[in-house]
Amino acid sequence: MAPIWFNVWFAVLARRFDYPDILRRPTDEILARFRAGGSSLILTWWAFMASGGLLIAAAVLLSQVLGRQAPTVSELALVVGVLAGLVQVLGLLRWVYLIPALARVYEDPEASEATRAAAVVTFRAFHQYLGVGVGEHLGYMLTGAWTGLVGIGILRGDAVAPWLGWLALPIGAGLMISSTEFLGPNEEHGWDLAGKAVPVLYVVWSLWLLALGIALLI
Repeated sequence: MAPIWFNVWFAVLARRFDYPDILRRPTDEILARFRAGGSSLILTWWAFMASGGLLIAAAVLLSQVLGRQAPTVSELALVVGVLAGLVQVLGLLRWVYLIPALARVYEDPEASEATRAAAVVTFRAFHQYLGVGVGEHLGYMLTGAWTGLVGIGILRGDAVAPWLGWLALPIGAGLMISSTEFLGPNEEHGWDLAGKAVPVLYVVWSLWLLALGIALLI
């Protein structure tokens, strides 16, 4: 369910809000378009945020399957997987509770220039911290680590076909490397290669996770 839910709401946001390209545009455009989206856009973000909760559930349930033959790896994967889902939820939660308030203030015709400027600064600060730092950097890194650990757990057991384990390793490594997109010397403008790789990696990751779920069912 997790990859299906994630991609459905990602597609909805891409169509309604031009996500994720909108995140690299001027703050006034982001807040204006968000305000214009109304409460239905807020609920769409909440639904997208819930994909992190599904990842947590998947990590917990999958650890029970892998734990029968690879207990140490499964326990580590459980912790990392729960953290991966949690930081995703925390990063996206700003769109449900913080951004609506900022957009309302920014679009208020009676708001002073100082108030509007404060809304912009607040948005940028939380976007950089919760969006880039928590949601993207920690999210990609922990999701990649969890994927790699699951791959190792699969290879140590016989719950599913080994190719699912081997496939998980490069996907996980790619996500972990891509988590450095805005780290260190790339902090201001980002690492272009990582930015292009992340969408592709998440499509492949979603297909891998979906295949793993089907394999476990049959």
